[in-house]
Amino acid sequence: MKIVSFYFAAMFYIYIIYSTKSDKYYTGMTSDLVRRIGEHNDPSRENKYTVKHLPWELKLFFEVSENRGEALVVERFLKNQKSRTFLEKLISEKDNPSYFHSLVENVLKKR
Repeated sequence: MKIVSFYFAAMFYIYIIYSTKSDKYYTGMTSDLVRRIGEHNDPSRENKYTVKHLPWELKLFFEVSENRGEALVVERFLKNQKSRTFLEKLISEKDNPSYFHSLVENVLKKR
């Protein structure tokens, strides 16, 4: 009997969530968006930054890569911008997938 192994590559996503309570944005990276947003909105996760600002709503997510390292590079780039205006610009482009494809390509080229 031949054993065949399958490799299912996970897609990594960047997401931006927003707290209306605190008027704050949070940017993160995950391969399981539903699970991660649930974690951010779980009040039992004491001593976590996002618990202090519940509830969170998903404002944006976009595909980055099947490579976790590349997704971390893009996440770090976004977090280093430290700009609410920049995040709101990204959110305003949520229906423009080519914008995010170009953004990811440009960020990864610079590394």
